[in-house]
Amino acid sequence: MSSRWVEDVTAPSPGSTSSLRVANQHRVIKVLQETATGRPVTQADIARATKLAPATVSNIVRELQAVGFVETTAGAGRRGTSVRIARGAGLVLGIDFGHQHVRVAVGDLSGSILAETSSEISPSHALEEGLELAIKLRDELLDALAVLPASVLAIGLGLPAPIGADGLVASSSILPGWVGVKAQAVASERLGRPVIIDNDANLGALAEHRLGAGVGHSCMVYLKVSSGVGAGIVIDDRLFRGGEGTAGEIGHLTLNEAGPVCRCGNRGCLEAYTSVTTLKELLAVQHPNATFAEIVASARVADTASRRVIEDAGRQLGWGMAMVANLLNPTCFVVGGDLAQAGDMLLDAIRAGLRRHALGSLGTTVELRTALLGDRTSVVGALLLALDSVQPVLP
Repeated sequence: MSSRWVEDVTAPSPGSTSSLRVANQHRVIKVLQETATGRPVTQADIARATKLAPATVSNIVRELQAVGFVETTAGAGRRGTSVRIARGAGLVLGIDFGHQHVRVAVGDLSGSILAETSSEISPSHALEEGLELAIKLRDELLDALAVLPASVLAIGLGLPAPIGADGLVASSSILPGWVGVKAQAVASERLGRPVIIDNDANLGALAEHRLGAGVGHSCMVYLKVSSGVGAGIVIDDRLFRGGEGTAGEIGHLTLNEAGPVCRCGNRGCLEAYTSVTTLKELLAVQHPNATFAEIVASARVADTASRRVIEDAGRQLGWGMAMVANLLNPTCFVVGGDLAQAGDMLLDAIRAGLRRHALGSLGTTVELRTALLGDRTSVVGALLLALDSVQPVLP
């Protein structure tokens, strides 16, 4: 499972010359990865973006080229040389497990997505069954790209569950077959590559912050509202996971101690009022066996019951988001997951809840958007998580 690209766990001590050198390498690589679709940039562009001296950039580019991580094209003078991450430097994989689906994507080290696919899966599947399906989808994608599994340097994997800092899936009624397992270690062994695991809402936040509706906001919160309700929190442009790795469980804020029983065992949780599962149950008589997309379509053509249920959920979400706004003061909320299909019908109701419960002007000044990346948000975040873990180990 080792690779000359995967970041060495025995990192140099902070403050040392080696530490500064590695940090500068990472800054240069980050600029290359953030360049849209791997478009070449010049060494002068890199120097401006990183605020490193041109000579330092030139030395780093030369080191990266020597190990095959980047390729260059001569331009006008040394600073005019174009640089891009080499096509043969390797690949990363993103895997997103949802309530009833597995989505897999392959990307290169420039951050470009090369291929992706998905398949349905039972919510009650066992971990081994889920990993087998993920391997099957991976192999299909790699075969289509005519590359070997060994080309994959790291894998990001998202789960709709709280995940401890030790990789243990603490609890999940959404994917009960994963509970109590140190999924990161098991997945790494089964997939044969280094695997980094995170909550799907955290991955959604990572993707929307870098590439989607949260771009430009150093403090933002992403909400994924589907079968469950979770949040990914970005503070100072970094994911905030909390002391034990499980921050963001907004779905289990208590709105009413005498309310309906939530899947977590408590009463009156935000999720018990706003999950797509709850909304479908409320409309079971009017729309038996309907998908949520069908419910939204019906609400748009004056179905009063469907519209009312969606708007009620939005106002409750606004209440929960107001608590987060009062505590963290984000400049942007991004709403994703199945519920986001309701668009402005949902957002208008959320705004009403925010205005009512947020402190002062917070309810009106915070930006509110739907996820730009749609149902691909978590798998894109998984790819970015894998990408962040891969760095060249230089001599």
